[in-house]
Amino acid sequence: MVLTHTTKDSYSHPFPTVTLAFFLRYCSPQLNPFASHVLSTDTISSHVDPATGRLHTTRIHLKKSRLPPAVMKLLPTSLTGGTSDKASYILETSVVDMREGWMATESRNLNYVGVLSVVERQLYTVPAARPSPAADSTDVETRVVFRSRLGDRIRDKLGQAQAQAEAAANDGSGGFFARLGARGIQRSIESLASTKTQDQLGKSREGMRIILERLRQTGIMGVLELRKMARERSLDAAHP
Repeated sequence: MVLTHTTKDSYSHPFPTVTLAFFLRYCSPQLNPFASHVLSTDTISSHVDPATGRLHTTRIHLKKSRLPPAVMKLLPTSLTGGTSDKASYILETSVVDMREGWMATESRNLNYVGVLSVVERQLYTVPAARPSPAADSTDVETRVVFRSRLGDRIRDKLGQAQAQAEAAANDGSGGFFARLGARGIQRSIESLASTKTQDQLGKSREGMRIILERLRQTGIMGVLELRKMARERSLDAAHP
């Protein structure tokens, strides 16, 4: 089963500024209050292809659980550990072409992939009516693909009857699993995740706009200085 959610948006900022905001959006919850769920960000690799001039970057983010609480309650405790207080790693890859004026990104979860795979792809482009990278706005199309393999695992490894018995033994939800069946489980997980993601996408856009506005007001050096001050405050709070 696969569920897809697509949105289109536009930022009233030049393409170079939007790409910069993308890389800064998780730098500090003090700068972006919608990034408080991001626990850490690390760059795995970053290089410019000498043949194309494109910047290729791979990062990994540690975030609070991407699985909605409703999904966690639906799953057997053998898969969730009995708590929704989880963290998951998100692998992010991006390619930026400043000359042609586009950036393609992809983010995917590395945890819980046997239960739910969430792949988010974004394409940032200079508006077709103003093909110069110096244009004062940037379009973005976001496509999120949800795929739950839980039903397949249940059906393939245990069979429907055994899956119902295991679910009942683990969390007492055997009756619910029995009514849904494998495909119903998949649809329910994908639908719940899609609803949660639509809310998260709205917050992500607001976070980007906050970073963009800070860049407009203070410039890159001002944002980096605010980031430095926020980190120093965090260190002081951790080591009073």
